[in-house]
Amino acid sequence: MSDLTALSAARLVSGYENGDFSPVEVTRAALERAAEVDPRLNAFVRIDADGALERAAESAARWQRGEPAGPLDGVPVTVKDILLQRGAPTYRGSWAVGDEGPWEEDAPAVARLRESGAVFLGKTTTPEFGWKGVTDSPRHGATGNPYDPARTAGGSSGGSAAAVAAGAGPLSLGTDGGGSVRIPAAFCGIFALKPTYGRVPIYPASAFGTLAHVGPMTRDAADAALLMDVITGPDARDWSQLGPPEHSFRGALARGTEAVRGLRVAFSPDFGGRVPVDPDVAAAVRRAVALLAELGARVEETDPGFADPVDAFHTLWFTGAARVTQHFTPQQRERLDPGLREICEDGAARSALDYLAAVDERMALGRRMGAFLSGSEGSDKHSLSGSEGSGQHGHGGYDLLVTPSMPGTAFGVGR
Repeated sequence: MSDLTALSAARLVSGYENGDFSPVEVTRAALERAAEVDPRLNAFVRIDADGALERAAESAARWQRGEPAGPLDGVPVTVKDILLQRGAPTYRGSWAVGDEGPWEEDAPAVARLRESGAVFLGKTTTPEFGWKGVTDSPRHGATGNPYDPARTAGGSSGGSAAAVAAGAGPLSLGTDGGGSVRIPAAFCGIFALKPTYGRVPIYPASAFGTLAHVGPMTRDAADAALLMDVITGPDARDWSQLGPPEHSFRGALARGTEAVRGLRVAFSPDFGGRVPVDPDVAAAVRRAVALLAELGARVEETDPGFADPVDAFHTLWFTGAARVTQHFTPQQRERLDPGLREICEDGAARSALDYLAAVDERMALGRRMGAFLSGSEGSDKHSLSGSEGSGQHGHGGYDLLVTPSMPGTAFGVGR
């Protein structure tokens, strides 16, 4: 039998259907891999072997009857320790959260996984309240990169990325406010998506507002589509949910590379020279963009031309952090990550007018991107596709903007 931990979720489901292996076998393999790698990586806050095997046995019985609960029945998954999971503490990386609970609710995405019959392996590490782009916290320590544990897995969903990359379950739920699924995906060599806000319901509402989204972390796009088809299910607890999508994400991949033909792609390698990009990263991105052109996309090297919005982001992020810790006692504040404590103090000193000005800047950035993609605003551009009919910016704009996910590769743990 092949290494069960190397198989995609889609392949596991087809294997269950065909009787090639059982959810119990797959879950045992995933738990063994988690136990093997976690001492080196620190990807997990909690591994629930007994609970996982119990759910796997229930799944195996359903498959034997030919009555799977859903499209992920029997597939091992992990959950970032920011999201609520019934029966398991959600520490959020903080000593400020106790064990007492009660832990009686699932977050919407977790509830949809439970309904689908997924097997929960455990909760994955996060920096305290997911506040930064690397994964370490005073409570749970640092998470290492599966390719080199001396380097960071990124953050804030670093535990999820490390678990998926190391084979401890093919699927994980992460959250992303300022890159928190995309940074660790880039550093650990997996796939992640920050979906449109409201596409995946979220509860409780994040103190970081509409910056914070729930998204899939997987080893390939097909598994992410499979996971999205499950977690986009409606949940009345989220006032901002968009409702179920009109079409299946997995079904949209059925067209294969044909779906790329004719796409209008804007490629910005370094935002007009404003972001220094590691040469190896830049070369890898150019190879990917060249492949898009070979598959028939209309690619232009161009730049959307906006200034760095980091100051507005800091206002939104730091005030959100201050809100998270607003009711903490002095003793709780003393145990916070020093960096988090610093940005909370910064955020608490900013006014409502500062916050609204940052919201205005965010909306202006959205309008600028809307104009860029729609073709209603000019920009300098250069065709990379070489095909007649490229250069559609003035005739409907672009379907997507391609940039590097990160300007560099994983750096040392502790930075």
